[in-house]
Amino acid sequence: MPIWKCNGKEKVNNNQKKRIYFIILNLLLVIILVFSVASVGGCSMESKQGAKGAKSAGKRQSEDARFEEYTAELFCKEVSANTVSLHYTLKAPEKYGIEATDATFGQFEREPEAVKAAAENMRQALLGFNYDDLNVQNKITYDILNYRLKLMKKSADYTMYEEPLGLVSGVQTQLPVVLSEYRFYDKEDVEVYLALVRQTEEYFEEIMIFEKKKAEMGLFMPDQAVETVIGQCRAFLEMGNGNYLYSTFADRVMELNTLTEKEKSDYIQENALAISDYVFPAYERMTEELEQLKGSGKNEKGLVYFPKGKEYYELLARQSTGSRRSVEELKDLTRRQINEDLTAMEQVLGLTTKEAKEAAAVITDKKAEQILEQLKEGSKTAFPEPPQTKLEVKYVPEAMEEHLSPAFYMIPAIDNSQQNVIYINRARMGNDMTLFTTLAHEGYPGHLYQTIYYESTHPDPIRSLLDFGGYVEGWATYAEMGSYYLMGLSKEQATLLQKNASIILALYALADIGIHYDGWSVEDTEAFFKNYGITDKDAVGEIYKLILGSPANYLKYYIGYVEFLELKKMWVDEKGKDFLQKEFHSAVLKIGPAPFEIVEDYMWKM
Repeated sequence: MPIWKCNGKEKVNNNQKKRIYFIILNLLLVIILVFSVASVGGCSMESKQGAKGAKSAGKRQSEDARFEEYTAELFCKEVSANTVSLHYTLKAPEKYGIEATDATFGQFEREPEAVKAAAENMRQALLGFNYDDLNVQNKITYDILNYRLKLMKKSADYTMYEEPLGLVSGVQTQLPVVLSEYRFYDKEDVEVYLALVRQTEEYFEEIMIFEKKKAEMGLFMPDQAVETVIGQCRAFLEMGNGNYLYSTFADRVMELNTLTEKEKSDYIQENALAISDYVFPAYERMTEELEQLKGSGKNEKGLVYFPKGKEYYELLARQSTGSRRSVEELKDLTRRQINEDLTAMEQVLGLTTKEAKEAAAVITDKKAEQILEQLKEGSKTAFPEPPQTKLEVKYVPEAMEEHLSPAFYMIPAIDNSQQNVIYINRARMGNDMTLFTTLAHEGYPGHLYQTIYYESTHPDPIRSLLDFGGYVEGWATYAEMGSYYLMGLSKEQATLLQKNASIILALYALADIGIHYDGWSVEDTEAFFKNYGITDKDAVGEIYKLILGSPANYLKYYIGYVEFLELKKMWVDEKGKDFLQKEFHSAVLKIGPAPFEIVEDYMWKM
């Protein structure tokens, strides 16, 4: 079945971007962004920014035009590395000069030297441009590519430390969601989807080859994590004929008006056979092979107990947060923010958290769509006007509620940003206040708002392939924290609830560092939380297990959030009495996802 390739030329190296928050796209077994400079060339692309760099014959291209031509070629090559990456990024790849080729989940580059060579090639390509002659937006893109290049070289030696079967967002739970949201624009998309489904066994086999290699190297996950992954696989299998891969496929096919009724019926039958013949057996075999690997994990604690584990965590923290700070500096930053939050709470004397939550419960008793509209309107005072878009709220299937995140936002294709979906996990909502703040995180002014606002600035398409979790999740957490003041509560009530939420997330971040960098045991973690009044050992045990299976995950949320607060402090100091929140938000949003050092450098120029 065809997908798209660039003017008939094969892709040498593969990349993948996390296109869905909480939905990993290292599910394609591509952990490190690898650029193939040698393969860039001959890919004609009609970019979102229009035909760039066109010059009359005989005239030398401007440096901006040359650079934009290069990034367009790079985008074309990288986005067509695998089917899911391409389809989630582009609705109409043919408009970008990308031609059809066979469907694939992509491949995983495991050789450190190949990654380092690609990084050096990329460095040489960047050095070929006169940086001073580039405009501001192209300088940002250049700096971001250069930043990724440095991380590529550092990451190359730690490829086997990566974990595609993560407990929070592993392939085993996320692939079905990715497939269920794979949009059908025409008949060809249906064919490609079915071809992908039929490759599930091969894809899972690649994952297990990787896991077995990890086991040989003493880097395999501990048995308690294996049990969790196996449980997630079994939960998927136990859905049986009620599996949402059946119903979601049928729904999408029935909406395709270009298909005859017979074609729709045939495709639905084809999909049912593909699930039973390829998907279910893939999960069954993975479960069996994971059972056989039990006992292979040599480390039941944090990353620091692996060879070079401390160094790997330092790198992971930098990748996850986008912060230039060392791990020790991240600790200090977190403790300082906790103290600021505690001081703010102390100033709200005579009010208890319980009273504030009760007030919030009354105010936020609304449906998801109503809350999103309230958030959208309430955000307009402090945030730039959002572009018009469409949004659909969906709910996680009941059978998978235990194994999926509280909520996640599905990022639309860059040429189809009108189609947005937020998934809500009702089992993890707890109460209406949780729903309210979650929708702020995922919707307005969080992920959805940040995504569509940035896309409205018509950025270089290559930026859509560069993931910066610290910026993205930090912004959404910043939005979530701000939403307490949009509930209609008194300022004192909102302050108490918001600062309390901030402190809890800070404790998770410190525990993440404690477990993976300082080597905390379960008992150490219990003692840490006890200092803050959290004494439920079962709850702390679950936190320990969750952090153990997803190192540095909490850092991108909390540190990203605090880095935005730090940027805001700088902005306030610079602007003084002329400070406007909307102006600050506009500046950091226009830069788009990037490391915070780059955001800091350029926010003054927006």
